[in-house]
Amino acid sequence: MPITKSDKIWMDGELVDWDDATVHVLTHTLHYGTGVFEGIRAYETAEGPAIFRLTDHIQRLFDSAKIFMIDVPYTVGDIIDATKQTVAINRLDSCYIRPLIYLGYGEMGLNPLPCPVNVSIAVWPWGTYLGDDGVAHGVRMKISSFQRHDPNAIPPAAKGTGMYINSSLAKVEALKAGYDEAIILNPQGYVSECTGENLFVVKDGRLITPPAPAGALEGITQHSVMTIARDLGIEATVGNLLRSDLYLADEAFVTGTAAEVVPIRSVDDREIGEPGPITRKIQETYFSAVRGQIDRYKDWCELAV
Repeated sequence: MPITKSDKIWMDGELVDWDDATVHVLTHTLHYGTGVFEGIRAYETAEGPAIFRLTDHIQRLFDSAKIFMIDVPYTVGDIIDATKQTVAINRLDSCYIRPLIYLGYGEMGLNPLPCPVNVSIAVWPWGTYLGDDGVAHGVRMKISSFQRHDPNAIPPAAKGTGMYINSSLAKVEALKAGYDEAIILNPQGYVSECTGENLFVVKDGRLITPPAPAGALEGITQHSVMTIARDLGIEATVGNLLRSDLYLADEAFVTGTAAEVVPIRSVDDREIGEPGPITRKIQETYFSAVRGQIDRYKDWCELAV
């Protein structure tokens, strides 16, 4: 989706004008993809913009950096405060937030350890990732011919910049074939995740989502949905899924910060249909929770000001 400019971007402790937030062409991460990032949303509430599960996202950002042996020159608390500051100064009621830790200019080669470490935080308005019609009626999915990373090739527990080439290949393949999104299997043939979302199926009234050992990133929205489901009295479990489990699902949906909660209408032209009652209830509760409208989940929302 096109980016809508905001006013300021936080870069290494300073707020700079949007158009001045630039890096050198020899920035290490641009060449080798050794960087980590997060996607976070702030939602409009009666008390001002509230950032959904900010602390959890920033902790995962630092966990990803640790996996890649990137020594971040800030604390988790520093980046939480900087994120709130960046949202507030841009005066956005709601927005998407992109913290990025990257290796900067000054070293070249496959050894990343001597490289300077830079951190930036950008925010901008961003609508529904898979479209309003997708949220309302579901999206059409394709099983990708591209596999998810083997965990001994690239660690899927990290949210690394270069790793998303895999997701981009799967996404483009699906779009060119006329689908909305792709589902990626791991090398053993189990369902892993979508190109940027976790996946759930509903079978016999029970929610099932693939486990981390299947190559799925442990999603914060995924965790939120499982908590909501259990609070609603819906059994929610983690377990391996085959593509045939997708074909035979009673309902299915994807979750992620960008996508939020989006129903799956079909997989490989096997029709699942309009969103079912469990999917609708999860959607309704989730969107109320992220906007701070349910007291039980108030601690998930951190005000920017």
